[in-house]
Amino acid sequence: MSDTAPPWDEDEPAAEAEERDTLTADIFGEPEPAAAPVAPDAPAVAKADPMAPAPYTADSPAYTVLARKYRPRTFEDLIGQEAMVRTLTNAFASGRIAHAFMLTGVRGVGKTTTARLLARALNYETDTVHQPSMDLAVEGRHCAAIVEGRHMDVLELDAASRTKVDEMRELLDGVRYSPTEARYKVYVIDEVHMLSTAAFNALLKTLEEPPPHAKFIFATTEIRKVPVTILSRCQRFDLRRVEPPVLAVHLSRICEREGAKVEAEGITLISRAAEGSVRDGLSLLDQAIVQSDPGQVVPAKVVQDMLGLADRSQTIGLFEQVMRGETGPAIESFRTLWGFGADPAQVVLDLLEHNHAASVSKALGPDALALPKEQAQRIAAVGALASAGTLSRFWQMLLKAHDEVRRAPDPSAAVEMALIRLCYAADLPGPEEALKALREGDPTGGAGPGGGGGGSAASGGGGAVAQARFAQPAVQPAAQSEPTLASFEDVLAMIDRKREIGLKLDVDRYLRLVSFRPGAIVFEPAPGAPSNLSGRLVSKLKEWTGQPWLVATDGGGGAETAWEKQKREQREARAEIEADPFVRSVLEAFPGAEILGVKQLAVPQGEAATEPPVEADDED
Repeated sequence: MSDTAPPWDEDEPAAEAEERDTLTADIFGEPEPAAAPVAPDAPAVAKADPMAPAPYTADSPAYTVLARKYRPRTFEDLIGQEAMVRTLTNAFASGRIAHAFMLTGVRGVGKTTTARLLARALNYETDTVHQPSMDLAVEGRHCAAIVEGRHMDVLELDAASRTKVDEMRELLDGVRYSPTEARYKVYVIDEVHMLSTAAFNALLKTLEEPPPHAKFIFATTEIRKVPVTILSRCQRFDLRRVEPPVLAVHLSRICEREGAKVEAEGITLISRAAEGSVRDGLSLLDQAIVQSDPGQVVPAKVVQDMLGLADRSQTIGLFEQVMRGETGPAIESFRTLWGFGADPAQVVLDLLEHNHAASVSKALGPDALALPKEQAQRIAAVGALASAGTLSRFWQMLLKAHDEVRRAPDPSAAVEMALIRLCYAADLPGPEEALKALREGDPTGGAGPGGGGGGSAASGGGGAVAQARFAQPAVQPAAQSEPTLASFEDVLAMIDRKREIGLKLDVDRYLRLVSFRPGAIVFEPAPGAPSNLSGRLVSKLKEWTGQPWLVATDGGGGAETAWEKQKREQREARAEIEADPFVRSVLEAFPGAEILGVKQLAVPQGEAATEPPVEADDED
């Protein structure tokens, strides 16, 4: 038995040789076998699996979206939140640091980022700094761990996933223990409004009497859902929306760093579409950069199509047609915009924006509009010709139309029906105008031939009179007795007759006339001019003449104001008198004498004007 080997032992070496993997040696760290030399003239052909993914190398890293790549690292990187940063800087400098912070604001303005920066600032420590600091330019000992979310003393939680009271109690059980490494134990709770009422009550006692080593930072987009008892125990900071001009500068700077080229108008469209959210703006910029080949400029038209926006000049034209009551052309203009891919709801939003801009320009003048000069003048002209009641009525109708468009099964049809209503209402009088017309026995308007309304301007209807009113603002019936102002001097004389002292002083001192025609005044405002000068002048001229007036401002080229002209004439008259030989001889004969004033004496009319006045003799 001993001489006979078991059957499974007979072929054991061969089996081991067949089953052994040739790459097993690599697992145990043995050196790889030397590759066979390749002849210089024989090209090496690498055999690879065509279905295998491309290998990851340092030259092809995973892409990081711009919203994460350019997340602020210091408080100086926060844009549009200067007031909050200034308050926190003063609090840290004076040592008056609150135990709880409440950060609120719309999406994407930097609430979570600010919370992380605050956690770093509270636990900031370097070899030379051993106290909380807002200066995070130099990375501290705990900064990297806090940013990466792995620090033991900084707990970042999402209230949406921990809404129950038991979870909040479990969290608060660790508050009484001192921090392990850092200065403070910081609790960052995002979307805190998602907590239940019981969870808020469990948190209340800890917020009222927290241990000295604990800090709480809350962030929420729904501040009204947070109980007042919680808010009263926190230092609240309202993060503001970032204004489009500020966001546009930020996006342009990022484009330069990324080597991307986007037209300035496209950047402006993105900053406006972001609605104050930096994160939304960066996400849209990320999408816009890939709209063209690398190294090519992304046109504004491409960005406009990407956002589903209509051309602003075309929507302004649509707004003008609606205000004139041109139903047919307005519907055709909208169908053209819809055919180019404009979103129907966005078209209504643009009309709302133009309505608001026209109302603001009516009150403050075209300079109050953050629009290009040509577009601002077009909207200001509409605002000057329309009454405040009409613009307010259009605003309410457009708000209702926007809600209908969002809920309608066919949004484009809803927009067309809204345009028909708007054109019909273009000539409807307001309550005061209707009452006055009824008292005087005049027709109230708003109806075309046969009593029907809503027709196009060519066939009568609600917009027929409105079209005539907007097309020829200066034409009035001959039967009216309103005064006609043919020149700017007539305007000044009218202001004098009406004894509008305040308006007279402002017009004389700050109005540099550029051009004048009946019904329209363009002027350059002098330095220090009141912002409501245009609106006051429009209101008074319309009240006095019964005609709509357009009063617009221009950047330069205006003549001198009446006050400047008067001062110049006084200087010229004084210089002429001082140059007179007789006056010079009198001044030389009486050293120290000076000319105190110059008065123009009234010259008698007729033949007596040629004879010098005879003074009475005192001795007679």
